[in-house]
Amino acid sequence: MDPLSEKEIEDRLAELEGWEYDENALETTFEFQNFREAFTLMTRIAFECEAQGHHPDWTNVYNRLHIRLSTHDAGGVTAKDFRLAKTIEALVGTDE
Repeated sequence: MDPLSEKEIEDRLAELEGWEYDENALETTFEFQNFREAFTLMTRIAFECEAQGHHPDWTNVYNRLHIRLSTHDAGGVTAKDFRLAKTIEALVGTDE
């Protein structure tokens, strides 16, 4: 899979709320009521990542979850990253 151009990335970012393109990756941060909510969502995301065969770089500190998506073997952001970002958005939306 080839990396997307910066123009393609910017166009696709318009479809995602709260995501940014930074240093060759898509990034976002979510904040929850508490650690349990953050970890519950991380678990749900993990199952989707396995299903898609694509895994984020992420960190969790208490109620905050920071996610960074890049297709490492392609050397940049690909359609695979946007597919996972949309899945994550859908999961976060169902928890609200």
